[in-house]
Amino acid sequence: MASCSEESANITVTEEESSETLPSQKREARLRKFRELHFKRNEARKLNHQEVVEEDKRLKLPANWEAKKARLEWELAEDEKKKECAARGEEYDRVKLLEITADDAERWERKKKKKNPDTGFAGYAEAQFRQYQRLTKQIKPDLEGYERQREECGEDFHPTSNSLIHGTHVPTKEGIDRMVEDVEKQIEKRAKYSRRRAYNDDADIDYINERNAKFNKKAERFYGKYTAEIKQNLERGTAV
Repeated sequence: MASCSEESANITVTEEESSETLPSQKREARLRKFRELHFKRNEARKLNHQEVVEEDKRLKLPANWEAKKARLEWELAEDEKKKECAARGEEYDRVKLLEITADDAERWERKKKKKNPDTGFAGYAEAQFRQYQRLTKQIKPDLEGYERQREECGEDFHPTSNSLIHGTHVPTKEGIDRMVEDVEKQIEKRAKYSRRRAYNDDADIDYINERNAKFNKKAERFYGKYTAEIKQNLERGTAV
Protein backbone atom coordinates (compact mmCIF):
# COMPACT_ATOMS: atom_id res chain seq x y z
CA MET A 1 0.00 0.00 0.00
CA ALA A 2 2.88 2.36 0.75
CA SER A 3 4.33 1.86 -2.68
CA CYS A 4 1.03 2.71 -4.32
CA SER A 5 0.75 5.95 -2.37
CA GLU A 6 4.32 6.90 -3.31
CA GLU A 7 3.63 6.25 -7.01
CA SER A 8 0.46 8.34 -6.90
CA ALA A 9 2.40 11.13 -5.20
CA ASN A 10 5.11 11.02 -7.88
CA ILE A 11 2.49 11.17 -10.64
CA THR A 12 0.88 14.16 -8.99
CA VAL A 13 4.24 16.01 -8.77
CA THR A 14 5.04 15.20 -12.43
CA GLU A 15 1.67 16.52 -13.55
CA GLU A 16 2.17 19.68 -11.54
CA GLU A 17 5.66 20.20 -13.04
CA SER A 18 4.38 19.60 -16.58
CA SER A 19 1.48 21.99 -15.99
CA GLU A 20 3.98 24.64 -14.81
CA THR A 21 6.49 23.99 -17.65
CA LEU A 22 3.97 24.43 -20.49
CA PRO A 23 3.00 28.05 -19.65
CA SER A 24 6.67 28.98 -19.11
CA GLN A 25 7.59 27.62 -22.54
CA LYS A 26 4.76 29.57 -24.12
CA ARG A 27 5.93 32.67 -22.28
CA GLU A 28 9.52 32.19 -23.52
CA ALA A 29 8.27 31.71 -27.09
CA ARG A 30 6.22 34.90 -26.88
CA LEU A 31 9.19 36.84 -25.48
CA ARG A 32 11.45 35.50 -28.22
CA LYS A 33 8.92 36.46 -30.87
CA PHE A 34 8.59 39.91 -29.34
CA ARG A 35 12.39 40.39 -29.37
CA GLU A 36 12.52 39.36 -33.05
CA LEU A 37 9.77 41.82 -33.94
CA HIS A 38 11.52 44.55 -31.96
CA PHE A 39 14.80 43.84 -33.79
CA LYS A 40 13.07 43.91 -37.18
CA ARG A 41 11.40 47.21 -36.33
CA ASN A 42 14.75 48.77 -35.42
CA GLU A 43 16.31 47.48 -38.64
CA ALA A 44 13.43 48.91 -40.71
CA ARG A 45 13.72 52.25 -38.90
CA LYS A 46 17.47 52.37 -39.59
CA LEU A 47 17.01 51.52 -43.29
CA ASN A 48 14.27 54.12 -43.66
CA HIS A 49 16.51 56.76 -42.09
CA GLN A 50 19.38 55.89 -44.45
CA GLU A 51 17.04 56.07 -47.44
CA VAL A 52 15.76 59.48 -46.34
CA VAL A 53 19.33 60.78 -45.96
CA GLU A 54 20.32 59.47 -49.41
CA GLU A 55 17.22 60.96 -51.01
CA ASP A 56 17.97 64.32 -49.38
CA LYS A 57 21.51 64.19 -50.80
CA ARG A 58 20.19 63.39 -54.28
CA LEU A 59 17.72 66.29 -54.12
CA LYS A 60 20.50 68.72 -53.16
CA LEU A 61 22.68 67.65 -56.11
CA PRO A 62 22.57 69.63 -59.39
CA ALA A 63 20.05 68.62 -62.02
CA ASN A 64 22.75 67.31 -64.39
CA TRP A 65 24.77 65.50 -61.73
CA GLU A 66 24.12 62.06 -63.19
CA ALA A 67 25.31 63.19 -66.62
CA LYS A 68 28.42 64.78 -65.11
CA LYS A 69 29.17 61.65 -63.10
CA ALA A 70 28.80 59.44 -66.16
CA ARG A 71 31.04 61.82 -68.12
CA LEU A 72 33.76 61.74 -65.44
CA GLU A 73 33.64 57.96 -65.25
CA TRP A 74 33.92 57.77 -69.04
CA GLU A 75 36.92 60.13 -69.04
CA LEU A 76 38.65 58.05 -66.35
CA ALA A 77 38.04 54.88 -68.37
CA GLU A 78 39.42 56.59 -71.48
CA ASP A 79 42.56 57.67 -69.60
CA GLU A 80 43.11 54.12 -68.39
CA LYS A 81 42.75 52.76 -71.94
CA LYS A 82 45.20 55.35 -73.25
CA LYS A 83 47.75 54.33 -70.61
CA GLU A 84 47.29 50.65 -71.46
CA CYS A 85 47.74 51.32 -75.19
CA ALA A 86 50.84 53.44 -74.49
CA ALA A 87 52.29 50.65 -72.35
CA ARG A 88 51.73 48.13 -75.17
CA GLY A 89 53.11 50.54 -77.76
CA GLU A 90 49.80 50.76 -79.66
CA GLU A 91 48.03 53.77 -81.11
CA TYR A 92 44.96 54.57 -79.02
CA ASP A 93 42.89 56.09 -81.86
CA ARG A 94 43.43 53.00 -84.01
CA VAL A 95 42.46 50.63 -81.18
CA LYS A 96 39.36 52.70 -80.44
CA LEU A 97 38.24 52.63 -84.06
CA LEU A 98 38.57 48.85 -84.14
CA GLU A 99 36.12 48.60 -81.22
CA ILE A 100 33.42 50.75 -82.91
CA THR A 101 30.68 48.85 -84.73
CA ALA A 102 29.13 49.99 -88.01
CA ASP A 103 25.79 50.69 -86.31
CA ASP A 104 27.43 52.93 -83.70
CA ALA A 105 29.40 54.81 -86.35
CA GLU A 106 26.26 55.40 -88.41
CA ARG A 107 24.29 56.56 -85.37
CA TRP A 108 27.04 59.00 -84.31
CA GLU A 109 27.26 60.36 -87.85
CA ARG A 110 23.50 61.03 -87.92
CA LYS A 111 23.70 62.67 -84.50
CA LYS A 112 26.62 64.83 -85.63
CA LYS A 113 24.78 66.02 -88.74
CA LYS A 114 21.67 66.75 -86.72
CA LYS A 115 23.62 68.67 -84.08
CA ASN A 116 25.65 70.84 -86.45
CA PRO A 117 24.10 70.80 -89.92
CA ASP A 118 26.06 72.43 -92.69
CA THR A 119 23.61 74.90 -94.19
CA GLY A 120 26.16 76.30 -96.63
CA PHE A 121 27.12 79.92 -97.03
CA ALA A 122 24.42 82.22 -95.70
CA GLY A 123 26.50 85.29 -94.95
CA TYR A 124 29.93 86.41 -93.84
CA ALA A 125 28.82 86.83 -90.22
CA GLU A 126 27.43 83.28 -90.06
CA ALA A 127 30.51 81.84 -91.77
CA GLN A 128 32.81 83.66 -89.38
CA PHE A 129 30.79 82.46 -86.38
CA ARG A 130 30.92 78.84 -87.59
CA GLN A 131 34.68 79.11 -88.03
CA TYR A 132 35.00 80.56 -84.54
CA GLN A 133 33.06 77.64 -83.07
CA ARG A 134 35.16 75.13 -85.02
CA LEU A 135 38.45 76.69 -83.88
CA THR A 136 37.44 77.03 -80.23
CA LYS A 137 36.43 73.36 -80.08
CA GLN A 138 39.96 72.41 -81.09
CA ILE A 139 41.56 74.41 -78.25
CA LYS A 140 42.91 72.34 -75.37
CA PRO A 141 43.35 74.59 -72.31
CA ASP A 142 46.64 74.48 -70.42
CA LEU A 143 45.40 74.46 -66.84
CA GLU A 144 48.90 74.27 -65.35
CA GLY A 145 50.04 77.30 -67.32
CA TYR A 146 46.84 79.10 -66.34
CA GLU A 147 47.46 78.52 -62.62
CA ARG A 148 51.13 79.48 -62.97
CA GLN A 149 50.27 82.72 -64.76
CA ARG A 150 47.64 83.59 -62.17
CA GLU A 151 50.17 83.16 -59.37
CA GLU A 152 52.73 85.30 -61.20
CA CYS A 153 50.31 88.14 -62.00
CA GLY A 154 48.56 88.16 -58.66
CA GLU A 155 45.82 90.80 -58.50
CA ASP A 156 46.66 92.01 -62.01
CA PHE A 157 45.49 88.68 -63.42
CA HIS A 158 41.99 90.22 -63.51
CA PRO A 159 42.89 93.77 -64.60
CA THR A 160 40.87 96.82 -63.76
CA SER A 161 40.95 100.40 -65.03
CA ASN A 162 43.94 101.07 -62.73
CA SER A 163 46.02 98.09 -63.87
CA LEU A 164 49.16 98.75 -65.92
CA ILE A 165 50.04 95.39 -67.46
CA HIS A 166 49.79 96.25 -71.16
CA GLY A 167 52.74 94.85 -73.10
CA THR A 168 54.12 92.86 -70.19
CA HIS A 169 52.82 89.45 -71.29
CA VAL A 170 55.31 87.29 -73.21
CA PRO A 171 53.84 84.22 -74.93
CA THR A 172 55.55 80.87 -74.48
CA LYS A 173 57.34 79.09 -77.29
CA GLU A 174 54.81 76.27 -77.11
CA GLY A 175 51.95 78.74 -77.52
CA ILE A 176 53.62 80.38 -80.53
CA ASP A 177 54.28 76.99 -82.16
CA ARG A 178 50.67 75.98 -81.56
CA MET A 179 49.40 79.19 -83.17
CA VAL A 180 51.72 78.79 -86.18
CA GLU A 181 50.58 75.19 -86.66
CA ASP A 182 46.92 76.22 -86.51
CA VAL A 183 47.45 79.07 -89.02
CA GLU A 184 49.28 76.73 -91.41
CA LYS A 185 46.39 74.26 -91.21
CA GLN A 186 43.94 77.03 -92.05
CA ILE A 187 46.05 78.13 -95.03
CA GLU A 188 46.30 74.55 -96.30
CA LYS A 189 42.57 74.02 -95.94
CA ARG A 190 41.82 77.32 -97.67
CA ALA A 191 44.10 76.34 -100.58
CA LYS A 192 42.12 73.11 -101.10
CA TYR A 193 38.81 74.94 -101.12
CA SER A 194 37.11 74.90 -104.52
CA ARG A 195 34.39 77.47 -105.03
CA ARG A 196 31.29 76.63 -106.99
CA ARG A 197 31.65 77.62 -110.64
CA ALA A 198 28.97 79.81 -112.19
CA TYR A 199 26.74 78.27 -114.80
CA ASN A 200 27.72 79.13 -118.39
CA ASP A 201 24.72 79.43 -120.74
CA ASP A 202 26.95 79.40 -123.86
CA ALA A 203 28.66 76.10 -122.99
CA ASP A 204 27.83 73.00 -125.03
CA ILE A 205 25.25 70.73 -123.47
CA ASP A 206 26.65 67.20 -123.71
CA TYR A 207 24.91 65.69 -120.68
CA ILE A 208 21.45 64.51 -119.69
CA ASN A 209 21.57 65.30 -115.95
CA GLU A 210 23.84 66.73 -113.25
CA ARG A 211 25.46 63.41 -112.51
CA ASN A 212 26.24 62.80 -116.17
CA ALA A 213 27.70 66.32 -116.43
CA LYS A 214 30.15 65.61 -113.62
CA PHE A 215 31.14 62.31 -115.25
CA ASN A 216 31.74 64.03 -118.60
CA LYS A 217 33.92 66.68 -116.92
CA LYS A 218 36.05 63.99 -115.29
CA ALA A 219 36.35 62.09 -118.57
CA GLU A 220 37.33 65.31 -120.38
CA ARG A 221 39.94 66.10 -117.77
CA PHE A 222 41.67 62.71 -118.04
CA TYR A 223 41.04 61.70 -121.68
CA GLY A 224 40.25 64.96 -123.43
CA LYS A 225 43.64 65.31 -125.09
CA TYR A 226 43.30 61.83 -126.62
CA THR A 227 39.76 62.26 -127.94
CA ALA A 228 39.97 65.89 -129.14
CA GLU A 229 40.54 64.95 -132.80
CA ILE A 230 37.73 62.33 -132.79
CA LYS A 231 35.33 64.86 -131.28
CA GLN A 232 36.21 67.49 -133.92
CA ASN A 233 35.69 64.98 -136.75
CA LEU A 234 32.27 64.04 -135.35
CA GLU A 235 31.26 67.68 -135.15
CA ARG A 236 32.39 68.34 -138.77
CA GLY A 237 30.85 65.11 -140.00
CA THR A 238 34.13 63.85 -141.48
CA ALA A 239 34.62 60.98 -139.10
CA VAL A 240 35.23 57.60 -140.76
